[in-house]
Amino acid sequence: MRRKIAAGLLGFFVFGTTAAFAEEISLKDGTKLIGHMTAIDGDKIEVETAYGKIMVKRSDILTIVFTENGGLPPTPAVTGGVIGAVRPRTDSVISSPVALPLPKIDETLDGSSYTNRTGNFTLKLPPDWKSAAAQRRYGSTVAYLSSADNTQFVLVAQEQYPGTLDSYKDYVMLYTRRGFDGMEELGHTAATIDGKSVMLLNYRGMSKESKMPLQFITALIPAGDNYVKVSAWCVEPLFHDMQPKFEKILNSYHSTAGSTGTRGMKP
Repeated sequence: MRRKIAAGLLGFFVFGTTAAFAEEISLKDGTKLIGHMTAIDGDKIEVETAYGKIMVKRSDILTIVFTENGGLPPTPAVTGGVIGAVRPRTDSVISSPVALPLPKIDETLDGSSYTNRTGNFTLKLPPDWKSAAAQRRYGSTVAYLSSADNTQFVLVAQEQYPGTLDSYKDYVMLYTRRGFDGMEELGHTAATIDGKSVMLLNYRGMSKESKMPLQFITALIPAGDNYVKVSAWCVEPLFHDMQPKFEKILNSYHSTAGSTGTRGMKP
């Protein structure tokens, strides 16, 4: 049974980090935007399209649909009130962009002491844990760690985001929902990690890829103009038993630099 659980969880991670999504946003005036939502600022959402960034009022949005289409549409045209190339061209074939190699992570794991020199931080891990850096798919992810049996996971990301902690939480949940059915936020609380006021966010959902119920606890840590996101998760039936261990790992986060570098925008 544990092998099946591990395989399912690894399948979830591959899905959650390799599937390329775009958002199709339908506005009340009939306009459709195709692109990626990159920020939430009060009652406005920033959308990056093939033409650049556009600010949209939440009240003007009718629907948001997440689509697997390999990223931003390759045809920069406005057709029938659609911004960002919602309709593919039929007179030619355009290849999807080629993914660039991710930067190598400089990290060491000595017993329970984990040091990440790329992201300038340390963690305390259970003694049987390991690095799974090869599973990274986004430049914002500076650490990916797992238990020896691949049933428990921790991911550390560093993201550029100009808004408040509350709006960053909305941003994180917005992008997390695309990989789950029935995503449910279970609550969030204030805490102190590494001497900073942070938010602990708890949520769960059914992975669309593995069809397994997963539960997460995530620490959102302000770092200057950026944020550090430390997430721990496992299958939901095991989460209650694993939560104290996860919280101990999250609470052990310690920055080894005055400010945290920026690694990208995708969680």
